[in-house]
Amino acid sequence: MGPIAKVDGRKAVVLLSGGLDSMVSAGLALEAGYELYALTINYNQRHACELDAATVLAKHLGAKRHVILPLDLRQFGGSALTADIDVPKEGVGEDIPVTYVPARNLVFLSLTLAWAEALGAQDVFIGVNALDYSGYPDCRPEFISGFTDLARLATKAGAEGGDFTIHAPLQFMSKADIARESHRLGLDAGMSWSCYDPQPDGKACGECDSCRLRLGGFAEAGLVDPLEYAVR
Repeated sequence: MGPIAKVDGRKAVVLLSGGLDSMVSAGLALEAGYELYALTINYNQRHACELDAATVLAKHLGAKRHVILPLDLRQFGGSALTADIDVPKEGVGEDIPVTYVPARNLVFLSLTLAWAEALGAQDVFIGVNALDYSGYPDCRPEFISGFTDLARLATKAGAEGGDFTIHAPLQFMSKADIARESHRLGLDAGMSWSCYDPQPDGKACGECDSCRLRLGGFAEAGLVDPLEYAVR
């Protein structure tokens, strides 16, 4: 995806998890001139401290409104983030890891789309990335493209000739690129939270897939990650 076209105060709903990627995605939307409406899903995730990060980020970015929507996916389980399954610490592998939450981005984007339609907004931002990531199927470009088509079919706005744009500005960025964008945008990465397994002392574990990818990105970019880690 190329640079985001400049707009003048158009509404956009941003899926804001509280992680680094969602922070940069929201920052790029703000830079392009969008009026931000931030949606955070409280799915009873293991790393619930990311909800606090999302609250801080929404305020810092000047979101017009920030909705934290409860959706208890622990009722389904099936993931190390929503069930009593250990978070893997052996490094990023080739298989889809147990931290994959079944159909998470499909569910979350559907909710984001629903709010966008209610607001009369045509733009949705999500911070998915298909280069340095854990291999989740709902981060692939094919998913974003398919969901864009689905958005037209599933909504009153689409049926009446309207259109939606699902912006995934980080889609083809490496984690180093994302770290650089955070720095360029003047965003404090310490406000974001990426770790899947927060430690009792409040530090990020430094060993889960998400921590490893984030730390590797900052190192490759020649930047210091301000987040505190139990292991670097």
